[in-house]
Amino acid sequence: MPPQVNRLIQQSLDCHAGRIGTRSGQFSRKGRHMAPPHRPTARRIELGHQLRQFRKECGLTIEEAARHLRISDTKLQRVETGLQSFRRAEELRKLLSLYDVTDEDEVEALLALQREASSQEWWMNYTGHLSSGMPRFLGVESAAKEIRAYHPTLVYGLLQTEAYATAIHEYGKPIKEYTTEFSEHNVRLRMQRKEALTRTENPLKLWVILYEPALRYIVGDAEVMRAQYNEIADFAALDHVTVQILPQTVRGYLSADNFAILNLGESMPTAVQTDVPWMSVAMTDKPREVGAFRRQFDALSRSALPTEETPKFLHRLSREISHD
Repeated sequence: MPPQVNRLIQQSLDCHAGRIGTRSGQFSRKGRHMAPPHRPTARRIELGHQLRQFRKECGLTIEEAARHLRISDTKLQRVETGLQSFRRAEELRKLLSLYDVTDEDEVEALLALQREASSQEWWMNYTGHLSSGMPRFLGVESAAKEIRAYHPTLVYGLLQTEAYATAIHEYGKPIKEYTTEFSEHNVRLRMQRKEALTRTENPLKLWVILYEPALRYIVGDAEVMRAQYNEIADFAALDHVTVQILPQTVRGYLSADNFAILNLGESMPTAVQTDVPWMSVAMTDKPREVGAFRRQFDALSRSALPTEETPKFLHRLSREISHD
């Protein structure tokens, strides 16, 4: 590897070693005792979902409701899908009046939801270094109570060590032509996103299926991979994290594409994220499409090794890479 890549990876390994003990199953949570983060996107999605339900109960189309407010139907559609919120409380009050929502306590609760939905996300400082679709995904991820994910080629992002993530970005720089600053910001953001798994209050539930070739693909060097195997094993030891490995000898259904199913709770629609070409991220919450991805995940989980096999498999990989 080029010297500068080695240097960046070694810095990440040193930092990583200070945070987590090897195969201990116990995370050093310095700086991680955090409450669930402020979630404006979650509030926008929740508010939009309620407004859509109110509109449907009234038998109105988006065009009819938008015409009443004297706004574009595109804007109202963006509000209903959580992509934006009303800037002025008067707009929301007028819409609620149209939908015959007149109980003052309910109106005030929805206005409070709108105020929170209009506030700034914790990751806004990174927006200048995000690929297309990523801001939307980050907001939904922050709102998620549970994520089920599959990756056939790489370790899933929330399980990556800093050294592994750094090496992946270094590999991609000459191909995708992004800057060192872009790489550093995205690695730092990924490490912050991981804190959702170790926060003390309502940690994110995660169930990941990794295809065996993703684990055998050497990123960085043997030291980076050993640390990465240890990280996965430590996360898998947590009660709210499940990691399955899909062996490359599998017979039956196999997906070539990575995806994540994000469960936002009963009051909001489940969403699916998948990577698409040109460094962009696609998302959908259409029930039919979400259902198809759920069936994919269930089929992959049935073919994957039982969870109790994960530590042994990772230990074997670590032992093999040490002897190469």
